[in-house]
Amino acid sequence: MSYKKVDEKDVAFFKSICGEERVFFGKEINEDFGRDELAEERVMPEVLVEPSSTEEVSGIMRYANENNIPVTPRGQGTGLVGGAVAIHGGIMLNMSRMNQILEIDEDNLTLTVEPGVLLMEISKFVEEHDLFYPPDPGEKSATIAGNINTNAGGMRAVKYGVTRDFVRGLEVVLPNGEVLEIGGKVVKNSSGYSLKDLIVGSEGTLGIVTKAILKLLPLPKKAISLLVPFPNLELAIETVPKIIKSKSTPTAVEFMVRDTIIAAEEFLGKKFPDNSADAYLLLTFDGNSKEEVERAYEGVAHICLEAGALDVYISETQERQEAIWSARGAFLEAIKASTTQIDECDVVVPRNHVAKFIRYTNELQKEFDIRIRSFGHAGDGNLHVYILRDELTQEVWKEKLNAVMDCMYSRAKELNGQVSGEHGIGIAKKAYLSESLGATPLAIMAGIKASFDPRGILNPGKVC
Repeated sequence: MSYKKVDEKDVAFFKSICGEERVFFGKEINEDFGRDELAEERVMPEVLVEPSSTEEVSGIMRYANENNIPVTPRGQGTGLVGGAVAIHGGIMLNMSRMNQILEIDEDNLTLTVEPGVLLMEISKFVEEHDLFYPPDPGEKSATIAGNINTNAGGMRAVKYGVTRDFVRGLEVVLPNGEVLEIGGKVVKNSSGYSLKDLIVGSEGTLGIVTKAILKLLPLPKKAISLLVPFPNLELAIETVPKIIKSKSTPTAVEFMVRDTIIAAEEFLGKKFPDNSADAYLLLTFDGNSKEEVERAYEGVAHICLEAGALDVYISETQERQEAIWSARGAFLEAIKASTTQIDECDVVVPRNHVAKFIRYTNELQKEFDIRIRSFGHAGDGNLHVYILRDELTQEVWKEKLNAVMDCMYSRAKELNGQVSGEHGIGIAKKAYLSESLGATPLAIMAGIKASFDPRGILNPGKVC
């Protein structure tokens, strides 16, 4: 598809809307805006614009649509699939200036925010009001619009669900500049197609989120974590379906291996409570009283010991829980620090197939003589598998990486899994999505895209 190149006249128009200090052209743009966390893809936008209101976003989109200029929305750039890379140049909209918490409605249990508010800011703010926003992706510095655009999940999804389950309403600027308000504070809504749910997970290809109404819950009064060592990872993961089938519902069920824990210890300069076993399950339970939480975890602890766990460590103190979860939160950065380059396979498979998939990645590690590290959300089958480059040459790295990725995505499909659990498709996984879904679903998605964006200017080249 052919797009208009941005020129001085276009830049002057953007400055007339946003002011001189919030428009950057050509070499004025910081190189960080040429990529997200997927280091492979680096393309600079022609102009970077930092809007501060819905009206400004609307004016820019109207102009872009009339002049056939591509637009890429961006938050903090923490994505892992190239979703915020301006692969056709054009305009990049940095939405980070729109970062206000607009309203907390304690009667309706909702929070209204602008797109650039960080996840960590939302969590802190609502907890001060004795409330709780459950979605808990690992990257706490991501913006809420980034979470919405990728339908981010995180560690608490096994009990509470994903971002889509906590978005009540959205204000969205369409590619033609029209402002659309969908959903709202109502709890139920069966009024036609759910446009809100189309926007959630669309990776900025259908519209630009400028406001979100989020669902909140009362803050649980008590949380306790269990750290459960196992002699091997297969035994640990095979225990998860037994836990899920029990009457106790953990808030989170994570799996990890000793190598990853040691890497996190070295990265953080802090000791993990235990690193003697080959594999671990990390479980959290929450509730409104210590007695309620104890009833929940006691049955699960018994299940784990019967399944072959070496022990069950109960973490009741804030300090001990922080030690465990800070290490879990550092896993990705620790893996990055241990090698020269990584790439990720973010598949989701049925929970009863998690052990099969992890076993297969271990076989691939030996077959291709390349390091593979994994951790993830065992409770919902979302696996984060990282391939490490180490000292491989660029040519050998690409060859082995592509072969390993092909194998893993094929295996996920065989196990009735999906290409992405929570990090989206972007540009990195487009080919795998096509192979996974087939022609008809992709044609339907392309039709939806064309209905929202007939000229194809909004985040072009992504998803489908």
